[in-house]
Amino acid sequence: MNLGLKNKLFIITGATSGLGNGVAKALLNENANIIGVARNNEKIEAIAKEFPGQFEPLTGDVFLTETIQKIMQQVGNRYLHGILINAGGPPAKSFLETELSEWDTAYNSLLRWKVELTKAVVPKFLSQKYGRIVYIESSSVKQPVANLVLSNSIRLAVVGFVKTLSQEVAKYGITLNILAPGFHNTPAAHRLYVKRSNVDNITIEQAETKYKSEIPVGAIGDPNDFGTLAAWLLSSLSGYVTGQTISVDGGAVKGIMG
Repeated sequence: MNLGLKNKLFIITGATSGLGNGVAKALLNENANIIGVARNNEKIEAIAKEFPGQFEPLTGDVFLTETIQKIMQQVGNRYLHGILINAGGPPAKSFLETELSEWDTAYNSLLRWKVELTKAVVPKFLSQKYGRIVYIESSSVKQPVANLVLSNSIRLAVVGFVKTLSQEVAKYGITLNILAPGFHNTPAAHRLYVKRSNVDNITIEQAETKYKSEIPVGAIGDPNDFGTLAAWLLSSLSGYVTGQTISVDGGAVKGIMG
């Protein structure tokens, strides 16, 4: 399907790894232009060399105000069609294993910077009377995942502010949606395999097999497949979809509204 993204400009945070990279590839395959943001300079420059003139690298930590300022400076006066707001999650821990300081860190890594970046891009979208914002969170916002208490808790705040803001700006042609992935073939999933292998005293391979057995489709997700859905949400074709949290989890969430 042609999503009509050729030469349109998008910001992708976490562009070099996992689901963010899957989304970046999907947009690049649609001939979109990307400002790709990541901390790993070597990886981000490699993508820029592979897609010259199409992928603009920006090395920085999105948790920091200075990086958010650099992102907006790089956009400049250009028309911005959309942004993917995405970064890695907190460590896999049960509630009893956490320290209070880890909750403070999780607030910064899961919520605060997303609010700051959203506040930075929304005025531009308002001036354009158009914009697409997609957040990558986790299926844990619909059904808690064992040993992910920090993610289970604080990501819900993202859902709350995104739903509220979506109502405030819908009439201006701006949509906000959340993708809630289950287990995909990413470094984040591997951390959970390691955690479960330690808790259950099994091998990492056995832990992965257990997770697969709990997913109705019987497989771990592919980040590239995930990227195609995100690309559609970032396109003009998705204009009647806003304020939604969409599970991408192989059917693992059991709730009727999953």
